[in-house]
Amino acid sequence: MRKILHVDMDAFFASVEQRDNPRLKGKPVVVGGRPEQRGAIAAASYEARQFGVFSAMPSRVAVSKCKDLIFVKPRFAVYREVSGQIREIFRQFTDLVEPVSLDEAYLDVTLNKLHIASAMEIAKKIKRLIRQETHLTASAGVSTNKFLAKMASGLNKPDGLTLIAPHQAEAFVQQLPIEKFHGVGKVTTTKMHQLGIKVGADLLQWPEQALVSKFGKVGHYYYGIARAKDERQVNPNRIRKSIGAERSFYEDLSGHQRLMEELENIAIMVHQRLAENQHSGHTLTLKIKYANYQQITRSQTTHDVLQGVDEIFDLGKELLLTHVDEQQSVRLLGLTISNLEAMGESPQQLAFQFDGV
Repeated sequence: MRKILHVDMDAFFASVEQRDNPRLKGKPVVVGGRPEQRGAIAAASYEARQFGVFSAMPSRVAVSKCKDLIFVKPRFAVYREVSGQIREIFRQFTDLVEPVSLDEAYLDVTLNKLHIASAMEIAKKIKRLIRQETHLTASAGVSTNKFLAKMASGLNKPDGLTLIAPHQAEAFVQQLPIEKFHGVGKVTTTKMHQLGIKVGADLLQWPEQALVSKFGKVGHYYYGIARAKDERQVNPNRIRKSIGAERSFYEDLSGHQRLMEELENIAIMVHQRLAENQHSGHTLTLKIKYANYQQITRSQTTHDVLQGVDEIFDLGKELLLTHVDEQQSVRLLGLTISNLEAMGESPQQLAFQFDGV
């Protein structure tokens, strides 16, 4: 039986800014581009979240929810440095560390370097070291697989520590509202509700092939997690091959203007994620899923790197106008950058992305 941790920093970017600038403590702080720059929110403090402001939200929407938002220019070099400190703490306990992003990671501590039997004790030590060395808080989830550990880490934020023990796992999943399942988005939640699937116990009643028939290949995943099973290994050598974003819509989209508006929002999110990961890329892929579930992808590779909002949006718009079937309504749009390369950390590049923030 495996012992898996999921450690998730609390409002990471915003918390770093509040740590380094005491005047920001207790205030609704967001890290990201301002509305006039077609910016997106990279992180929101817990004070901002009380107004319904969250990461990946377009800045113009965030301002409409909280007029007193304080925008702070991202300092990705600082965030990467702090993230490096945290990963060094993880590696004191195990080399099986799988970073998901700068602010979260999975750890397999089944066989750990310090021969500590209790995974909860390891999680407590990690949280204590993070607080001592970075003056930040983290939430941790402890369980027997990645799905359960991820669910546990989000239960008592901020500064939480939650165990889902083996004997608790099935009961926990059965009572969990389907919208709380990691990997089940808003549109899938709506579809599941329409099928009478409201909680994990409802999902448990569905045969695997029926789930695959309704949801595609991801139905295999849903079948497993309904039984509190997740065989994915903690992979310390995972290499990011692409960075993207997509949106499913409650109501299918039609009309040139609505498609362009949503495509622009997606381009903003992709740009934000590229900046967070300090990558650019040469290939842009457009994904379209129509109301009848027909799906197409179209790609184009450029000689120059893609990293700015305008570059991503303009090329995405070109692909959309060329390949979209205007006779059909659209239920999902997505943009992905691949053929990645690491960006230099020159001040000019960061100034270009977030100038005037």
